[in-house]
Amino acid sequence: MRINTLRCFKFSSHNYHLAVGCVACCAALASLFAFALPGRGIWGPIIMLAGLIIVHELGHFFAAKFMGMPVEVFSIGFGPRLIGFKWRETDVRLAPLLLGGYVKLAGYNPEEPGAEDPYGFLKQPAWKRMIFYSGGIIANVIACVLLIYTVSVDRARYPNPALILQVQEGSVAEAGGLKSGDELRRVGNLLLPEADWANEVVPYIRNRPELPVEIQVMRDDQLMDFTLMPRLQGKIGILGISATPAASKMPHRPIQIQDFVKSVPQSIKETAVLGGLVCGGFWKLLSFQTSIKELGGPIAIVQMGSEAAKAGWAVYFYLTAFISMNLAILNALPIPFLDGGHICILALERIRRKDFTIEIKEKVMAVGLYFMAALMVLVIFLDIWRLKQ
Repeated sequence: MRINTLRCFKFSSHNYHLAVGCVACCAALASLFAFALPGRGIWGPIIMLAGLIIVHELGHFFAAKFMGMPVEVFSIGFGPRLIGFKWRETDVRLAPLLLGGYVKLAGYNPEEPGAEDPYGFLKQPAWKRMIFYSGGIIANVIACVLLIYTVSVDRARYPNPALILQVQEGSVAEAGGLKSGDELRRVGNLLLPEADWANEVVPYIRNRPELPVEIQVMRDDQLMDFTLMPRLQGKIGILGISATPAASKMPHRPIQIQDFVKSVPQSIKETAVLGGLVCGGFWKLLSFQTSIKELGGPIAIVQMGSEAAKAGWAVYFYLTAFISMNLAILNALPIPFLDGGHICILALERIRRKDFTIEIKEKVMAVGLYFMAALMVLVIFLDIWRLKQ
């Protein structure tokens, strides 16, 4: 969103690249200290949320710089200014309500359609304004890719652990001869453990209901082959098996140059899969296939961030990537007051070849603001309710 549920801050002029570098270095140092201190369960989610706020707003900031638009305010949080400093024409500030942040262009605020526009934001080509509104979304997606990439590079140092089967009683797998404890070696043309269980093997089985699936396992140091037909359940094929990584005692090796290269497509692929899962979650929620009680808010994020920080940096980075993707997709929704709402209004104006009146825009933005405020109250209430369970 242009002013959003997890929003950040923006600088201006030639020295902003230096400022961004300083912020990134400070965040990295803070992360190291957070993992070294006993209180990392507290600092972990704080750094996560603050980092994602900064990343999101930096996306809008760089988009504004691309348009040649000066930025008047770069705020972390909402409400009155607590502390801050002036950097060229930009007031970098901290506000008390730390549920997001915002960027205000000099002389104009897209959330106030009637505001003066002395620097010509509304006169910019539609595609440039689209980029400005999309800046935060793009930044969150890029952050997700980079975080997963970092984990992938480190993960490449470790050998892939064998996958050990768990077979459900009464399942097709049990009837076909598979046993819990079998080491999975091949499913169809997918070799294990190289193939990804969740993203490759499971979809392969689900897409072959009542069709033969060749499976190879290692049992008592012998390779054994089975041909099973997944049972049709709903619209997918089910064998009744799951797999968990075996404990590996093989030491990890030093990072090699090829790890950086091979991790690029892997991280992009994992980001795409993660995006699909998040989109699916939003769709199930909007189509009432999922209970609204499963919504998580700031308190839930803090809880998850705290546990992830205690579990180690790789888990922490992956959770941060997941939250970042959630923010990107949430902000892309065509809800007034969010980035997607602005993009939708701009697209409709281009289609009708005429701008909506200021009055209409103000009413639409007001509806979006009330909706987001109500949604925030709801998720916080649900978070508190879950704490008491």
